Amino acid sequence: MSDDARLDEDLLVAELPQDGGDDGARPDDRIDDERHDEENRLKPRFVRSVRRAFESGDNTALHELVEPLHPADVADLLELFDSDERQGLAGAMSDLMSSEVVAELNDHVREDMMEALEPEAVASIAEQLETDDAVQLLEDLDEDDQRAIIAELEPETQAAVTSALSYPEETAGRLMNRHFMAVPEHMTVGDLIDFLRKTGDLEHDFWEVFVVDQRHHPVGTCALNWILTTPRNIKLTDLMKRDQTLIPVTTDQEEVALMFQKYALISAAVVDESGRLVGQVTVDDIVHIISEEAGEDALLLSGAGDGDINEPIREAYSSRVRWLVANLGTAVVASAIIAFFGAAIEKLVALAVLMPIVASIGGNAGTQTMAVAVRAIATNQLTRANTWRTVWREVRVAILNGATIAVLIGIAAAFLFSPMMGAVIAVAMIINIVVAGLAGVLVPVIFERLRQDPAVASSVFVTMITDSMGFLAFLGLAVVSGLVPAA
Repeated sequence: MSDDARLDEDLLVAELPQDGGDDGARPDDRIDDERHDEENRLKPRFVRSVRRAFESGDNTALHELVEPLHPADVADLLELFDSDERQGLAGAMSDLMSSEVVAELNDHVREDMMEALEPEAVASIAEQLETDDAVQLLEDLDEDDQRAIIAELEPETQAAVTSALSYPEETAGRLMNRHFMAVPEHMTVGDLIDFLRKTGDLEHDFWEVFVVDQRHHPVGTCALNWILTTPRNIKLTDLMKRDQTLIPVTTDQEEVALMFQKYALISAAVVDESGRLVGQVTVDDIVHIISEEAGEDALLLSGAGDGDINEPIREAYSSRVRWLVANLGTAVVASAIIAFFGAAIEKLVALAVLMPIVASIGGNAGTQTMAVAVRAIATNQLTRANTWRTVWREVRVAILNGATIAVLIGIAAAFLFSPMMGAVIAVAMIINIVVAGLAGVLVPVIFERLRQDPAVASSVFVTMITDSMGFLAFLGLAVVSGLVPAA
């Protein structure tokens, strides 16, 4: 039988259903109504059963309950317990605490548990992980703990982890996996297939093969389906795709995620400063990055820090209180404007009734525009090339929104108080919403130009501008129009 025919036979066998059907499926491959709800979360009743077994010291029952769970569900279970119970629970089911479970743990939970273990134990877990997961396991620990754990690693793993930790946080160098399939450019398709079969049990998954030159520079890439459907005598250089996306090791992980999204990548080569292939980033890593970055931006806009319920109280306090203090400062500015018009407010109570409406609507309008602008900057939709077009677009949207709200509030104020009051609040509303639109887009753009994260401080300044301008426009127009005398 020829090699091509044997390959076709192997592929056919792989496609045929195996004996046993569903009976051979692992417990975590089946829908489990006893343990999971309709949204695939662990049921409270199941968690209570685990807690009873743990508290009673019945490790046999505990093992029977937890053993069928997927590693990600075991990690979720640990996170549902209090921080002072997790180490005991992990010890009671130590044989189930695989490297896959550790890789799935929340960052704060994993850090606490790793600090409580001996360096030898952590090193043993790290040895079983992919390099990028091992780096994630160690990067948040203290330097002394890192050195102690790294010293216990095998030389090959030690070199890989040390190299990864030398790159800045949240870069491709930290994110990449150092296990990849690279072959020299002189190979044919048949040579490559024989090499893969001879290699046997490959220790990692891959979706494409990188072709490199003598200097180990990537010159092309071959998808697995191309290799499996191409005659054996074809050279890889004739089959490979030469146009590929190469990611420098120092590229920010958010930019890496944008590359994958823009070019619909499954994996991509990572190169060092000399252009040598040193790793690859795969789409499963990018899914986590996109989720993290999206949640991070939303939390930064609110000043909530990490926004993680497992975050230590002291860290949560310090990350949130500084923005509350900043908000206190901006609120003082708005209060000073109100105090300036104190006499006018005393003479016409309607001003005190209506001015919160102007500030509130303006604040909401500014927040809407700011959220759009921050997202556009994060996804590279808003750049230097289209900044002013975007600003003009948001101004037009603000004018339309302002006119609509102005008509509604103007009619209501005219009916309840006076036609002049209706006109004053209508004009003030238009002014504040237009200013809110401008602030909502310009403040994030300015922070981005200053190389600051626009999601971090934009909300504080936008809120200050909309509140201050809302009070100033409404109270100033009330005085100018003659509704009340000046202070």
